[in-house]
Formats: sequence, C-alpha cells, structure tokens
Amino acid sequence: MFRPTGFNDLAGKRVGIFGFGIEGRAAAARLAQHAELVIVDDSADLGPEVLQTFQGGLEALAKCDVVLKSPGISPYRPEVAELAKTVTVTSALNLWMHEIDRDRVIGVTGTKGKSTTTALIAFFLSALGEKAQALGNIGLPPYDPSVDTSEGWLVLEISSFQAKDLELAPAILALTSLGSDHLDWHGSVENYHRDKLSISRLDPSPKVFFASSIGFSNFHLGAQLVEPEQSGLTETLRLLGLHNQSNVAVALSVVSQIIGVKQHEILGKLKEAAQGFTPLPGRLTEVAREVRDGREIRYIDDGLATAALPTTAALSVFSHDNLILIVGGLDRGIDYQPLVEAISSRTARTVVVTIGGAGIRIGTMINLGTAGVQVTHASDLSSAVKIAHDSISMGGVVLFSPAAPSFDSFKNWSERSAAFKRFVFELIVGED
Repeated sequence: MFRPTGFNDLAGKRVGIFGFGIEGRAAAARLAQHAELVIVDDSADLGPEVLQTFQGGLEALAKCDVVLKSPGISPYRPEVAELAKTVTVTSALNLWMHEIDRDRVIGVTGTKGKSTTTALIAFFLSALGEKAQALGNIGLPPYDPSVDTSEGWLVLEISSFQAKDLELAPAILALTSLGSDHLDWHGSVENYHRDKLSISRLDPSPKVFFASSIGFSNFHLGAQLVEPEQSGLTETLRLLGLHNQSNVAVALSVVSQIIGVKQHEILGKLKEAAQGFTPLPGRLTEVAREVRDGREIRYIDDGLATAALPTTAALSVFSHDNLILIVGGLDRGIDYQPLVEAISSRTARTVVVTIGGAGIRIGTMINLGTAGVQVTHASDLSSAVKIAHDSISMGGVVLFSPAAPSFDSFKNWSERSAAFKRFVFELIVGED
C-alpha cells in the first residue's frame, strides 16, 4: 500500500478526509490545490461535498490512495479496521511530524493538565525572549495553512487520539498525568494507557519529562521525574491546586532543558512575568463571587474536567470548604469509584448535584456507599446551577467539575462552561 511520509507525497493523489471537524477542515485546506479530496463524516448535513460514513462514504474512502483520519474517529471501530486492510489510514498530524524539524517541537500530553502545561511552556519561553507558539488541541492544528511554523518553538498539545497515530515523536515530551479517560474510543483502560504513552516509545525516542504522579515503570531510563513546584510561582500565576504545581514544575523543567539554563536562574524573571499569564477558561477558574448574609460564595468553572481524575484533583483544592459539586454529563463508561471515594472522604459539608447519564451513575454510587453526602439529580445544567445556588446560602464554593463529556447536551466543553457562567450571572444579578 502507498504510505506517504509528508503532505508533498499526496500531490496528484486521491486523498480521503475521514472526519470533517477542525482537523479535517485544516487538512482539506492544506491539500485543496494539490490532491483530489474525498470528504467523509459520520454526521449528516455538512454540505453536498461531504459524504456520510454509512451512506457511501466508506466505499468512497476504500477507493482512495490514502485516508487521513481525524483524531475523534477511533481506529478500533470495526469499519475503520476493515478500511485499513486495503488503504493506508493515517493522520494529518503524523504527516506534519514527518515534515517538521522535530527538534523544535515540544509535545505535551496527559489525562489532565496538558492544555495548561502547553500554555505555560509557550508563556515561559516568550517571557524569556524565545519565539514560541501553542498549537494542537489548545489552538490551531500545526498543518493549518494559516499557521507559520517556519521558526521558533512549537508547543504541541497531543491527545491520546492523536498519539495513537504518530510514527515520529517530538524531541521533547511532557507528560502531566495518567488516569482513565476516553474508554469509548480506546476500548479499555489498558488500551488508553498504551495509546497515550505510545508516543514516548517511538524511535527516535523523545526526552521525556513526567510528573511524579506517574510511575517510573512506564518510561525508559532517560526519562526525568519532576516533583511539584514549591517556589510560589504557581500561586503568582493564579493557578490553584497541587496538580497545577505539578504542571508548572513540568513546564519549568522542559523550558530549562531546551534553553540550557538552570531553573533557579530563570525563576526570578518568570515570577516578574507571571502576572501577565491568563489562566485558561474551564480549568478551576473563578467566574463569580458574591457575599450573601455576610458569607462569601465562590463559583468555580472546571468545565474541561471530562474525566474522574481532574474532578478528584479539583476536590482536593477545596477540601475544607462547604462545597456544592455539579457533576455529570455523557456517560462513556469510565470508572468513577476513585471520584466517589474522594467525595465520601470529605469532612466538610458536601452536596452533589448530578446531571446527565454519568451524573445518575455517580449519584447512585454515592447513595449506595456514602452517608452524609446529599445527592440531588437535576434535569439540566440550568436547573443544577439553580439548586446549587439555593443550597450554598451558608457560604462556600459551587464547583462545576463534571467528570464527563458535554456531548449529551452541548456542542463541546467550552459551550457548556459558557452556559454555566451565564446561568450563574443570571442568578446573581437577579438577586441585586
């Protein structure tokens, strides 16, 4: 079968674009003038040029010279595995990695913290006078025609979906955490871990920096263990929690390595610049604060927490606070027992408001094994915010950390986070 090692190999070829989201559109734009494109997506009504997967799309892809699969389409799907028997199925990111100078690419992955760590590495490099841009899941695909990758450091957020398709690794790889996620895509926790870490085992192997929460056994001897940052830089950056101390430490270690300057020599300059860092939305971000009867109430948006691990980490940040936790969304079958145990172990007052199928399952688990935690199921996010708002009159924290995807009710996590913020403001303003 024809196996391309870059976009240039696709000139004059019949190329399938399987999945027409952000990555698929960027790949199509990159190839529009050089290849014959066949665009296929699972969704209907994307336009006359897009074939639907099960209405002629798979047959059209089978006639292509190569298929560029978008990350969201699992290679474990039977029809994708069958397609790969007759045509090369790869990804646009894999082709880009074959073309780019990998010594300028810093990959960042992990179950939690990869977006923040990607943003931190780019911010630290810029603060130190280096040219750097954050790409991948946090921004535009690096192969998008509008992105100039000709110079500077390229800090690339890589999902487990994307890692699975890569044949070449960045020269530097930062690993922030390793939990359980996307089991509907990977099929099992074991597959998820293997796919997530596969990038660290490619040849030539990257220099790996990994957080201390990840076991040594996962990596080769050249990998560098990173302990949480303790200098106060995390607080200056306005980041909350031990997990963010770990993210900052990993980012510092990477930056120190690539510019060849010891951490203590750059720390002062980074602390001076830290006030200019804007924490990413949906990642333990305070969106509102009110005082009711002399008691302070904080509303925290952790909407990007789409798995149990980040929500468990968020709970530890507010361990002594009166807490209303809004949790749930699309149920994709992940193990919620660690999250339920974290909720059960809290000593401060805890109310859990659940939404969606995942919320129902979490609530049932709490009710079966936990005394002292009040669980209420809400029909939707608006109702959940109203219940939380009314239940927090004695002061404390309303934490929206869903531990589940948004796709049962929203287009994506950012739309869901924006809705949470809007619902909070409507309630607070309505009291004035």
